[in-house]
Amino acid sequence: MNHLPPPAEELRLLDAELRQLDARRTQLLARRAWLVATLQQARQQPQQAWAQARTQPPPVAWSRPEAAAPSVQNVLLVLGGVLLTLAAAVFTLVSWGHMGITGRAVVLGAVTLAALAGPAILLKRGLRSTAESVAGLGLALTVLDAYALHEAALAGTDGTGYAAAAAAALAGIWSAYGLLPATAALRLPLPCGLTAAQFPLLLWVLSADAGPYVISAALLVTAGLDVVAALRLRAGSVRSTALVGAYSTGSLGILTAGWLSLAAGTPSAAARAGALLLLAAAIAVGAAWRGAGSLSGFGSGTASASASGSGTGSASGPGTGTGTGPGSGTGPGSASSTDAPWQGPGEKHALVLAVVSGLLAVGAFGGTARSWLPEMWTVPAYLVCGIVLSAALRAGRLPDAVRLGFAWASGAVQALAVLWAVPVVAVVVLGPAGWIGRVWSGAPSDARAAVTVEAPWPSDAAAAPVVLLAVAAVLALVSRAEQWRSRARIGALGLVWATAVTLPAVVGIPYVAGMAVLGVMTAAALYAGRATVSAARLTALLLSLTSSGSLALASLASQTATPVVLSMLTALFASASWRTSLASVTAPAALVNAAALASATGAAVDWPPARTALLVLAVPVAAALLAPRLSAQRATVPVEAVGAAAGLLAVGLAVTDPPLLALVLASCGVIAAGTALRPDRRPVGYAATALFVLAAWVRLAAWEVGTPEAYTLPISVPALLVGALRRRREPQASSWAAYGPGLAATLVPSLVAAWGDSHWTRPLLLGTAALLVTLLGARLRLQAPLVLGGSVLALVALHELAPYVVQVTGALPRWAPPALAGLLLLALGATYEQRIRDVRRVREVLGRMN
Repeated sequence: MNHLPPPAEELRLLDAELRQLDARRTQLLARRAWLVATLQQARQQPQQAWAQARTQPPPVAWSRPEAAAPSVQNVLLVLGGVLLTLAAAVFTLVSWGHMGITGRAVVLGAVTLAALAGPAILLKRGLRSTAESVAGLGLALTVLDAYALHEAALAGTDGTGYAAAAAAALAGIWSAYGLLPATAALRLPLPCGLTAAQFPLLLWVLSADAGPYVISAALLVTAGLDVVAALRLRAGSVRSTALVGAYSTGSLGILTAGWLSLAAGTPSAAARAGALLLLAAAIAVGAAWRGAGSLSGFGSGTASASASGSGTGSASGPGTGTGTGPGSGTGPGSASSTDAPWQGPGEKHALVLAVVSGLLAVGAFGGTARSWLPEMWTVPAYLVCGIVLSAALRAGRLPDAVRLGFAWASGAVQALAVLWAVPVVAVVVLGPAGWIGRVWSGAPSDARAAVTVEAPWPSDAAAAPVVLLAVAAVLALVSRAEQWRSRARIGALGLVWATAVTLPAVVGIPYVAGMAVLGVMTAAALYAGRATVSAARLTALLLSLTSSGSLALASLASQTATPVVLSMLTALFASASWRTSLASVTAPAALVNAAALASATGAAVDWPPARTALLVLAVPVAAALLAPRLSAQRATVPVEAVGAAAGLLAVGLAVTDPPLLALVLASCGVIAAGTALRPDRRPVGYAATALFVLAAWVRLAAWEVGTPEAYTLPISVPALLVGALRRRREPQASSWAAYGPGLAATLVPSLVAAWGDSHWTRPLLLGTAALLVTLLGARLRLQAPLVLGGSVLALVALHELAPYVVQVTGALPRWAPPALAGLLLLALGATYEQRIRDVRRVREVLGRMN
């Protein structure tokens, strides 16, 4: 609605704006002269100049208009057109005095003709915005004319059929009106005519009570006509309207046809729905083919036109924003959007349309084939259609975007088919886990019974291997392309493995044969792990671990099969561990299977869990011996981690038998001590010490020994020896770090026990030991033995003298203790300075000790 005003009006606006600019410039120059004079006087009379500046009135603020003149003009025109349209609608629908519908129709027709003729006159005078508003009013009045005609002369006709005819007539009238030489410059009629053209076919089939097939066909035909309009017409607004209509009606038609294809119960119904889908696919591929050679979007024509139309003028006069001034996109002599050739939907747009067309074609042929085949072959039928679609890639006459779109559509169909088969693979792989709660309950009848212990068998699972194998074959053919070779081979490897794993359960072969197939797949996956590509090697290893886990779980059903399978898996992974690239995965897997084999062996010979723990200890021993000899450095840590986990398993099995638990803990300590001999595993020595201590404590508890010294002395003696060795190597080491832990480990628990002991033996022995430690600390001038030994000795003496102190306290009068305390305080106060000196001397002596 932003157009040029008449030349006289524009000249008046320019003159007014220039006068305002001249006045503003004169005002600013006067103000500048005054400020210069004021600053010159301020150098001589600062105070006077400052006062004059404060009393000087502020400059008058220049008020600029907040809204541009064309914007105000457009708002007024739009509001006027809307109000007139509403008035005409009320006049037609309600009444106007005592005039009947016929009279109102005649008056309304006359007003409509005037409204439609007005834009031609306004355009000649250069009033384009006003002409657009009046044209919009006239188009709205034609709708009211159609209603008035129906009410006045055709009231007995079917409303839906008349609406279809009226929509077609309005579409033709509006389009013809927009193409007339006198009104061709108007932008509104052609998009309105195209909008009205969306409804005739749909309303016509609805009036004829047609079925859903005809309704879908009407929608698709309308969408096809919209696509033709978008491809043929040049005006940007018309193209945008056509594309919106094509996507809207096309989407509704496709959804209806897809629902009909899925719900079809007979081959004829499926064929009719397939024909509709093929029609939609033809429309989409035609649009994609037409626009595949361009890189710009469907709005490129408008963008280029607006860009080329930008000039040096302004919208509403000098100083305001762009709009209808000279050189703008809508001014005279500018490049209008209708002059720019349309360049097509672009490569990306064409790619999307090609993908949609490919999927629609697959849905059409697959839905038709589904109606002829049993239900279990529904997914394979769609998959075959998707694979056939990929043959279009070899058609050299297709544009690249269309070929790529067909390839993506084919890949999407194949991916959906693989997803459909995933539940079957999941049941086959994870189903044997149900035997954990039914260990050695009896071998199942076949491979399907072995995987459906707790999970139900999926319906139509017989087609899953066919789907997986077909997609694998397609990937193998795609691998001829260099850029997709590695990924396609990895995908094909996984799908072939899934096919081989699920096939025994689908066919229902015997239980032993099914386990043999899993064993062969495990070995084949390990052999494929010899690949040099890291992604392929990792995929093969993961597949081997998965199949071996499923095989091990399935073997739990039979007592005979369990040790055989675990032995085979242990040997298989151990033999594969000699390859450096596989050892980080296969060596830990071999140890895990070996631990499971040891547990199963103990259970098979009816050993209690505690005795079985001795067999499990062979795994940590093997891990400790194997870890330093592995050539792959990345395999060392996983192997040691599995060995530690096996040691914990052995401890858990032996926890119910304290003597055997002590033996297991001691054995784990020996293994840890042997590991600590390696230079890079010295910290493991702490774990070995802890295991030895725990083993000793468990052994003492098994002997029902309650003396705490029996638990603490085995710790204190080695700790003191280690402390003495450290002091010899590091003379500057503190005595607290060397001897403190060893002394505290025995003295503190014994002191706690002595305070609760009513006999004299423990306090005597503890006091003697504390005295010896104190004397030794004084002799060697070591702080830790002196302080710890002296503290324990004082506390033991206090414990022994406590009864006598209580007895003496009871014999004294009640005033005696306070009196003694007062005398003590007086004595301390009298010799306070001397005592402080003595305390400082003692502190200095202790400080000189190490």
